[in-house]
Amino acid sequence: MEACLRLRRLLLHVIALLLAVVAGPAAVVGKESAVLRLRELQWGSGSAMGRYAQPKRAHEMIGEHKKAATAAGRTTSTTVLELKHHSLTAISDHTAAQETYLRRLLAADEARANSLQLRNKAAFTQSGHAAAAAAEVPLTSGIRFQTLNYVTTIALGGSSSRAANLTVIVDTGSDLTWVQCKPCSVCYAQRDPLFDPAGSASYAAMPCNASACAASLKAATGTPGSCASGGGGNGERCYYALAYGDGSFSRGVLATDTVALGGASLDGFVFGCGLSNRGLFGGTAGLMGLGRTELSLVSQTASRFGGVFSYCLPATTSGDSAGSLSLGDDTSSYRNTTLVSYTRMIADPAQPPFYFMNVTGASVGGAAVTAAGLGAANVLIDSGTVITRLAPSVYRAVRGEFARQFSARYPAAPSFSLLDTCYNLTGHDEVKVPLLTLHLEGGADMTVDAAGMLFMVRKDGSQVCLAMASLSFEDQTPIIGNYQQKNKRVVYDTVGSRLGFADEDCSYA
Repeated sequence: MEACLRLRRLLLHVIALLLAVVAGPAAVVGKESAVLRLRELQWGSGSAMGRYAQPKRAHEMIGEHKKAATAAGRTTSTTVLELKHHSLTAISDHTAAQETYLRRLLAADEARANSLQLRNKAAFTQSGHAAAAAAEVPLTSGIRFQTLNYVTTIALGGSSSRAANLTVIVDTGSDLTWVQCKPCSVCYAQRDPLFDPAGSASYAAMPCNASACAASLKAATGTPGSCASGGGGNGERCYYALAYGDGSFSRGVLATDTVALGGASLDGFVFGCGLSNRGLFGGTAGLMGLGRTELSLVSQTASRFGGVFSYCLPATTSGDSAGSLSLGDDTSSYRNTTLVSYTRMIADPAQPPFYFMNVTGASVGGAAVTAAGLGAANVLIDSGTVITRLAPSVYRAVRGEFARQFSARYPAAPSFSLLDTCYNLTGHDEVKVPLLTLHLEGGADMTVDAAGMLFMVRKDGSQVCLAMASLSFEDQTPIIGNYQQKNKRVVYDTVGSRLGFADEDCSYA
């Protein structure tokens, strides 16, 4: 049965690519507009409304399967982990309560975006492709964990039968993976049980003389490790201190253990065992770092997965749909309906964790927009930021063209939090939405899905906002957030130094 399902997926993928080739370049560029069903924007829509859909255990996810390799004649393996949206059942159905909740989540996102700007500013003040396997892990919405970020489940510690299943935020803007651990002196409330190092036979604290405790940790967190006695005659251990610009932090022991990502098991994985943690992490157990330095998950698994990963973020928040996080360059698990188009991945030595690209132009509903900020600076693509932030000149141009095409059909509504362009769509089951297309260096395009254009504040449709915001200053770093990456296959090839984009329905049932 599993083999039949894999074959069916592969055939659908090949057919989609053939259709894209026959259709020519127009199939890749992206649509000018699309009809959006407003129920797709409702928080907690879908069959899981009113209950929590429980995630599968990490070792129960779709397991590794073997696949004949291509040019190099090598064999690759694939493991699938889900990324899901969960239902918004953490708050009352009362309109005022929902608005308060969404304001808090958007405020958290604003703090995140500001912290990236602070990290950028602080950074500026400081003076052979291996044989690759592949793994795919489920990604889900973190809405039931009181975060608008995407989450996945990993298993940490020993064999699959004894491993602790932990839900973590997937973050391309961070490097060190960390989870809250026992005995925790200061911990925020999380849904999963705290990870207990004493319950894992494969857990080991990192010694102070390890290279990861000095240069690697400093590159990942900005601060080198410190040494202190672990007690019990165990000698000195390496302690990390990770601080975010918004005031969030995680501090604890740098350690190694076995981690399971779907069907893949990785020994000696370096992570932070957090004993003191506070911040904007919702009810998750911690964070998965997919940045670029040596301690990120991508770098630690480069010998196995080739430094390539991709994800597909689901648009809906129903508990029965899931996207995926793929580790490796095996494309057989993709379901993209357009060819992947690539642009140059830009690295900034002063900001080593981040992924940048050049945006050379933009259009809204097929109409080109012009602004001083287009092409003037590197643009950060980030899975940990929700709402896209554009340079003021670019945002004004995009907002103006969107309003010109959209406002003629739908009346205005009051602004909400950081979203200043809102509409009253009461009585409409679906609307025609002009789509934003970002034109990237090298000829690639990224067209935002219709579900990534509008943010629903009120369930009755009386307040639905353009899901983008302006930066405060022209010289700040623009950020493409995860809300605008929905229903896209986004490929990060760190070895080939390129970023890829393709359309894909990411809501896998």
